[in-house]
Amino acid sequence: MPLQNRVTPLGELVAVPERGLVYGNRGCLHDHDGRIRRRHAVKRWIACRLEFKDRRRKALLQPGRYTELFFLDEATAFAAGHRPCAECRRADYERFRERVGAPGADALDERLHAERIDGPRFRAPFDDLPDGAFVLEDGEPWLVLGSELLQWTPGGYARRRPRPSGEALLITPPTTVEVLRAGWVPVVPFLHPSAASVMPKA
Repeated sequence: MPLQNRVTPLGELVAVPERGLVYGNRGCLHDHDGRIRRRHAVKRWIACRLEFKDRRRKALLQPGRYTELFFLDEATAFAAGHRPCAECRRADYERFRERVGAPGADALDERLHAERIDGPRFRAPFDDLPDGAFVLEDGEPWLVLGSELLQWTPGGYARRRPRPSGEALLITPPTTVEVLRAGWVPVVPFLHPSAASVMPKA
């Protein structure tokens, strides 16, 4: 049975078979039996490499340890409010921090936490959004990519439609949108391979 530790762009934890390409955590979210009991335990929400220095746990969701989370890709992790880990992705973390002018991890995490805690509430012109940002359309998360929007699913991007005009309701925190606007090439997969092959919306 899949564990409830796959993360949507809205930051929700779901139980699906697909694991994704990026790993992370936001503290211990599960109880002794491995059941998810809270949305977050700390303000430090990080996105990590799937593999780092041969570290591996024999079992996931161990009592008293942080809850291992999995994301389809980095764009999904960013939308959910996570930022690069300062240990396994030091160079990515430093670039992210410098681009938003945060003096350190605590200031960065406070800023992101304030933007993500109440869910999508920020608006921006569609024409001004960079590739990799997520927006909420018809109650669903869609990825901005070029002149199109790509529909997110746990297993990949399912369909596409033209990028509309007007204002968008942002899922990705504004701080992270700043980073994307400056260009972002991380050490982890930024977009799932399905982004290159999704079909148009019927």
